[in-house]
Amino acid sequence: MSYYDLLQNINEEIIKCMKCGNCQAVCPIYKETKGESGVARGKIQMAKALLEGRLEYNEKLAELFSLCLTCKACADNCPCGVRPDKIILAVRAALAREKGLHPLKRRIFSVLAKPKVFRLGMNAGSVFQGLGLKRVKGKNLAHPRFPIGLDMRRVIRPLASQSLISELPRINKPQNPQFKVAFFTGCMLNYLYTDAGKAVVDVLNKNGVEVVIPEAQHCCGIPTFVHGDMSTSKKIAKYNIDVFMKEDFDAIITHCGTCIGAWVEHYPEFLADDPEYAEKANKLANKAYDFSQFLIEKVGLKRPEVSLDVKVTYHDPCHLVRGVGVATQPREILKAMPGVELAEMKKPDRCCGSAGSFSLTHYEMSSKIRDKKTEDILSVNPDAVITSCGACRMQLEDGLYQTGADIPVKHLAMLLQEAYQKEGK
Repeated sequence: MSYYDLLQNINEEIIKCMKCGNCQAVCPIYKETKGESGVARGKIQMAKALLEGRLEYNEKLAELFSLCLTCKACADNCPCGVRPDKIILAVRAALAREKGLHPLKRRIFSVLAKPKVFRLGMNAGSVFQGLGLKRVKGKNLAHPRFPIGLDMRRVIRPLASQSLISELPRINKPQNPQFKVAFFTGCMLNYLYTDAGKAVVDVLNKNGVEVVIPEAQHCCGIPTFVHGDMSTSKKIAKYNIDVFMKEDFDAIITHCGTCIGAWVEHYPEFLADDPEYAEKANKLANKAYDFSQFLIEKVGLKRPEVSLDVKVTYHDPCHLVRGVGVATQPREILKAMPGVELAEMKKPDRCCGSAGSFSLTHYEMSSKIRDKKTEDILSVNPDAVITSCGACRMQLEDGLYQTGADIPVKHLAMLLQEAYQKEGK
């Protein structure tokens, strides 16, 4: 039984904490709140008190544990090897079991648990989104017309008119492919950033990789996991495993740290005690790669021949750099591109403050964290910001828009696609 199914199972992780406070130096939440409850050390002590019966499960505790980006910076900086992110997520799961989910979350997750209903809802949202969103002139961004779960100051990327899966062929095959992969699109590329999704497929094709896009695939399920809904998380994990087990491929390709983390870490964790799915989850975990990781480590990047003459900076998504250790591979790609100058920020791996739904439920806090990242970006004066995560891309677009800076934010695959397309002209 995992940490997330029984809180007592996290006790061995809790007792490793020596209360040194190294987490304070890197925690984005603590830097804003300056409160012990905001940092990993404080939350670990609250988890200990819960186990010992000195704290009760209540709304105040749930709010305190919601103040975490799960950016893993604390785990990365811990001299004792404590995984505060696992402790925090275990407490969230225990809170959901003991007190139940908020009614709004329960309704949203009940839809997310049904792939066909979710797809129908997203397609309907694309058609009718103009009722709630007002387009920003000259940009593919939009403001809310009225409070609809979004702060009125925020800009977001509107839903694409057509999902990536419905727009692209199921099989995308170059001449004489050397590899065959299954592309896990996730929600962001499938419904919002279809330009990045097309770029991933195009670049893989240019590198001799056949790309299959399973039509029935669904959200990775991590949004339900981070809010403690383990039942729905396991259901989604099993669903996606079933979909991809039907395919023949050399690798599963993802485009962001959250999705790759689902396949390589969380699905095997969720299903470790399930005799039917544990073996399947581990088999697919060993075949899952981030886009840049696969190009560098397995394919051998086809170096573009034409110069782009552009200065970029790269933002490391938290779950990619600290979750699965992908940091050098995107930079190797950028450095292999003629005419691309990589200007590193002071802290390229500083969290942008998005954390998926955190930027919806805690926009003020999220914005303060985002603004520090935006300042870091502006300090190197790039022509474009490159990242490998759709949620980070949306957060950075909002941050740069708020400053008035006209700097595009692109997925890494899009820059490679531009270079290859320029070759063909």
